[in-house]
Amino acid sequence: MGRRNVPPMKTEIPGHATHIRLSSHQSNQSGSSHRRTRRSQPGPTSRPAQFSIHVAAAADREAIYRARHEIYARELGQHTQNSAGRLSDALDDSNVYLAAHLNGSLAGFISITPPEAGSFSVDKYFDRAAFPFTFDNTVYEIRLLTVLPPCRGSELASLLMYAALRWVESHGGKWIVAIGRREVADMYIRSGLRPLGLSGKSGAVTYDLMTASTEDIRGRLKELRGLLDRLEAKAVWYLPFAFRKPAACFHGGAFFSAIGERFDSLDRHRHIINTDVLDAWYPPSPKVLETLVDHLPWLLRTSPPTGCEGLIEIIAEARGVKRASILPGAGSSDLIFRALRHWLNPESHALILDPTYGEYAHVLEQVIGCTVDRLPLARENNYAVNLERLNAALRDGYDLVVLVNPNSPTGQHIPRAELEPLLRNSPSQTRIWVDETYVEYAGPEQSLEQFAAESENVIVCKSMSKVYALSGARAAYLCAGAHQLEELRAITPPWVVSLPAQVAAVKALQDPQYYAARYSETRALREALARDLAGLGMQVVPGIANFILAHLPENGPDAATVAHRCKEKGLFIRDARLMGSRMGDRVVRIAVKDAQTNRRIAAILHSAIM
Repeated sequence: MGRRNVPPMKTEIPGHATHIRLSSHQSNQSGSSHRRTRRSQPGPTSRPAQFSIHVAAAADREAIYRARHEIYARELGQHTQNSAGRLSDALDDSNVYLAAHLNGSLAGFISITPPEAGSFSVDKYFDRAAFPFTFDNTVYEIRLLTVLPPCRGSELASLLMYAALRWVESHGGKWIVAIGRREVADMYIRSGLRPLGLSGKSGAVTYDLMTASTEDIRGRLKELRGLLDRLEAKAVWYLPFAFRKPAACFHGGAFFSAIGERFDSLDRHRHIINTDVLDAWYPPSPKVLETLVDHLPWLLRTSPPTGCEGLIEIIAEARGVKRASILPGAGSSDLIFRALRHWLNPESHALILDPTYGEYAHVLEQVIGCTVDRLPLARENNYAVNLERLNAALRDGYDLVVLVNPNSPTGQHIPRAELEPLLRNSPSQTRIWVDETYVEYAGPEQSLEQFAAESENVIVCKSMSKVYALSGARAAYLCAGAHQLEELRAITPPWVVSLPAQVAAVKALQDPQYYAARYSETRALREALARDLAGLGMQVVPGIANFILAHLPENGPDAATVAHRCKEKGLFIRDARLMGSRMGDRVVRIAVKDAQTNRRIAAILHSAIM
């Protein structure tokens, strides 16, 4: 699948210019791809004449102070010139400068004022009450972004801004404040900073006050696929932190902010509706609850079986496979991070659906650094997987193909009778990871576990969180041929699943009748909620899981606005904009709840949309 280049954007900074080209991995119309030259990782010896980025030493600071005088006093007239030919200020005792060099000479710099400095330069112009957050030890100021004349027109301004973001992130920062020159405000806005509508003047220069959370900036950078890889490759990075450390993948769960993340007001859960995560609407099996209640003090103070031996045996019996085909984990995310990081490296090439569960793109691209292609799913086809295109893609030499089935956020399911023959004929050297977190909603006969256990290259990932109502317990497993799991078993820590979670999982597997009844009820509840949403003018995507993907009416507010309005009324829904590259800004995902709660969801959405 070919790489698409987006036309370059140019942004002028007074005395500086940046030339930014964005690129992204996009699937082509055929659904197949061509092997590309593998990306090399940036390194000190791989590219001569690169920029080098590091924390400024004492000699660098003297050069920076003289450059500040030359640019901000002589060139821009922002300060009065002085006979010493240097410019510094009271904050420089606390500031951290990140300096860029090219061929041994200073090329540019940016300053970071940490919270322990006690004051920021923005305090000279603005009251802190104007900011949308409390100034604490997570707020940092970025200032003095400067590119020297020989490097104007390069990407150095973007490199320095990205370096500052990473420095702030690595030191626990969550908020960034900055004052940007009005002439180049667009560059800051494209980077994710948000103007607060306030401005100040210094000499002849007008500054606009801007701010953003580091999470928001990361989200913006994530949208510009390929930008971070290119920026990192443009420089040799000598910074005191792990440079490629990615921000966490964005998930639902914002509702916990309304309950309290310190768990001191758990009763608040009765007053909020958490449809931004896909937890079950029903409780776990009575057998689970009875066992936990009867033995909880002992379960909490006692170490579990070291290798989850009993849990493995019960899973194998329930699924009709050998014990050697089961590998347990503390939730599917544990297994995703453990397995994919062991099997793959930055030279690997993977394929995922688009849209699909965001953890896979995050781990593959941001944590491992793989090349990732996407098989696009079209809205006009209700985001169903085109099996002909998938079949062609499976023969394209990928190291890993990830299929979430049923898919999230779409709820679309590929029947086993159609998917199994396709996978049976796939190249054995391509690992195929099938995430069946929601497959029980499609029916127990739909799982590929027995097929995977006998396969050379298919691995089924089964979370027990959603369908067994055990999200808080964190229990999951892989089912595959023993040859796929032995390496992973060697790097699985002892006691990987807690004792309460192991006991809960075992008791849940021993009560299939209870859960079968809940799955049937879920189907009826989903259909009723879908009718209510359609009555609000929403286009509901057909699905089979415990959630609904729906497009909002074109003549109403967008998903971010609707989500915010719902939150004010205690309803948390998922703005699905970032769950796929072509989702648009008018799509939401909503978990199915009980009948009474579903009616409340529809009523709140009605008020939020109208």
